[in-house]
Amino acid sequence: MDGHFVPNVTFGHPAVYFLRSKIDKAFFETHMMVSNPMQWVRPMADSGVNQYTFHIETCQETVVDVCRKVRESGMKVGVALKPGTDVTAVEQYVDHADMVLIMIAQPGFGGQKFMTDMMNKVRWLRQQYPELDIEVDGVVGPASIAACAEAGANMFVSGTAVIGAKDPKAVISQMRDTVNTSLQQLQNKSICCVEL
Repeated sequence: MDGHFVPNVTFGHPAVYFLRSKIDKAFFETHMMVSNPMQWVRPMADSGVNQYTFHIETCQETVVDVCRKVRESGMKVGVALKPGTDVTAVEQYVDHADMVLIMIAQPGFGGQKFMTDMMNKVRWLRQQYPELDIEVDGVVGPASIAACAEAGANMFVSGTAVIGAKDPKAVISQMRDTVNTSLQQLQNKSICCVEL
């Protein structure tokens, strides 16, 4: 967060570099809530980021140019949409991206209300692009993660629900179990439909 695209400011590439030196095998995704995503591609790549996710609403350069630079820098490409952006805005960029992030709360602040109608965006993406990685971010926790998985998300960002928990490990385990159960139920429904 740069204090421009969203009003808050958070840590940048020096913190990522430090974390990478301590956690060398983890998959690092950066969700860049910044006004100029092109500016931070090289510093994040040099810090050891695996996937660089940026908002299509902010690009001073074209989205495709940012996608190209991210990929040339050795990272996977994620494109993000704010709640007010129509999901079809991402259609022209899907071929350039590895993942689409649907914000289910306004970016920049934790602890907001879950926007149930954002699940329509997730469902639409899953129907249009069955193999695409779809991530959800914003108010993802034990009470909402099943709805996200059932809509078709396969990547989840959970901040407040985990950080604010008395036992974060237990919350993560519970959410993982919920996702696995939801996916199994969806798979069973698909199998039943095929058998009919």
